[in-house]
Amino acid sequence: MSIERIRTSHVGSLPRTKRLLETNARHHEGALSWDEFTGVLHEEVVGVVKRQIDTGIDIVNDGEYGHLMTQSVDYGGWWNYSFTRLAGLTPSDSADRWDDTDEVITSEPGKVRLAAFAHRRDRTLFRDAYLDPENGVLAGRSKATPPAITGELNYIGQDAVAADVAGLRSALNELGVANDGFVAALSPGSAARLKNTFYETDEDVVWASAEALKEEYKAIVDAGFIVQIDDPSIAESWDQVVPEPTVEDYLAFTQVRVDALNHALEGLPEDRVRFHLCWGSWHGPHTTDIEFRHLIDQMLTINAGTYSFEAANVRHAHEWKLWRDVKLPAGKQIVPGVVSHSTNVVEHPELVADRIENFASVVGAENVIASTDCGLGGRIHPDIAWAKLEALTAGAELASQRLFG
Repeated sequence: MSIERIRTSHVGSLPRTKRLLETNARHHEGALSWDEFTGVLHEEVVGVVKRQIDTGIDIVNDGEYGHLMTQSVDYGGWWNYSFTRLAGLTPSDSADRWDDTDEVITSEPGKVRLAAFAHRRDRTLFRDAYLDPENGVLAGRSKATPPAITGELNYIGQDAVAADVAGLRSALNELGVANDGFVAALSPGSAARLKNTFYETDEDVVWASAEALKEEYKAIVDAGFIVQIDDPSIAESWDQVVPEPTVEDYLAFTQVRVDALNHALEGLPEDRVRFHLCWGSWHGPHTTDIEFRHLIDQMLTINAGTYSFEAANVRHAHEWKLWRDVKLPAGKQIVPGVVSHSTNVVEHPELVADRIENFASVVGAENVIASTDCGLGGRIHPDIAWAKLEALTAGAELASQRLFG
């Protein structure tokens, strides 16, 4: 807990170095063995951990450097990394998730229908902006084609997650740093957003994903780290439902994802689990985002010790006021974003401090960890990303002086 000062962290993804990207490409092409690749990977993790510590970040990670093309299929970074860790997937014969298909997935209860990404409501309202290649509203999107679920989902990422935790542990040891550290992993609900030709229902896919991914969660916690569950499926899927559902139907749809996640987290101490909710990382208008007030109670039923969510995003920056009426359960903490991944403007430390103090005023300063809205890697220029983390720590220092004296 933030006893004497406001502690800082971030959501996960940090800018990759040129060396790491080049080494990853060579491994993907077969020019480097797994051991050669992970050797370079671990050296780069030491570098990114050191830079976080030098910047003043308290709760660090490996930058998600291991969430690359670490197997034989090119699926890319966030979200797609999990495809290399699950059996039962084959390359899709359809165009990628950004195309103009009208594919939908139907889920019970509530008959919620998820449209293909190109048909999301925000993209329909601002179609010309999304189609303009110079506009940048889809900054950081993956160019990879996602696979389809064509067989039973099973976990095959043992070597990859072992490399993740070993890299972070060796970096902390080499730098002589005592730090909890966290490692990010995908939620069952997000992993399930694929074309499915094997399972009977969408809910079957969600539960199969939970059963498979629980092995990754346990491996991270057993290694002594906090597992962060990245779960935009809870909030972001609202924009993907066509036509717009009732809030009641959407919450029923989301409850399936919450129940499956809690199943996957069974047996893990809550204080070793951090849950991250966001409305999607793309740089679009987000006018069709569901309001946080509809999700906050449901989020708090997830078996985690800390809850991370977007709060610097200008579409959601006002929602800190919700905590005036929502009681944070005893022993829990919040990790609000106080700098955004979706703007090139670097926040002033005074603004960062103000945002931290707003949350401290409603849940108590000891229950606030200052963070970013979402991952910074691939979404803004590396120089701007690190400048935002510097603003984050400077703002946290200002807030600490005011809150703790």
